Formats: sequence, C-alpha cells, structure tokens
Amino acid sequence: MKIDENQIAFIVKVLTANVAEKLAEISGKSTTDALRDFMATKTYSVLMKPNSQLYRESPACVAEMVEAEQSGDWARWLEV
Repeated sequence: MKIDENQIAFIVKVLTANVAEKLAEISGKSTTDALRDFMATKTYSVLMKPNSQLYRESPACVAEMVEAEQSGDWARWLEV
C-alpha cells in the first residue's frame, strides 16, 4: 500500500503528539515541555525525513529511541 505525502505528514503529526505524551508520562514533565524536548532530538530530525520511514513505528518505540539518545546510548538508539 502506497502512502502519499499528505498521509505521511498526518501520521507524523499524530505520532509526534503521541510520543510527546509518552515522554511526558515517563519524565513527569508537561506535554508541552516534553514536545519541546522531543523536537530538539536527533530522533525527531530522523522522523521528519519521510525516507527514514520512522513514522511507521509505534509511539513507544520512538519514545524508547529518544530515551536512548538522551542517555547517550547510541548503540541502543540504532537497535530500536
């Protein structure tokens, strides 16, 4: 099934919101602060590139990538 650019953009927006909620839950920060932190990560940068297909992953998976990145565990980041 081919997904067009508009569908990808929508999926990315929803995924971004869900990841921010998950990160807020984990960190105890507000969703806004968690979103701001997420948007400053390499993981978010990769998510914004449709060719990476990171948008196909679950919010939990992407949140795990963010946690790995923030802890400096690049080996784990690459595994996810």
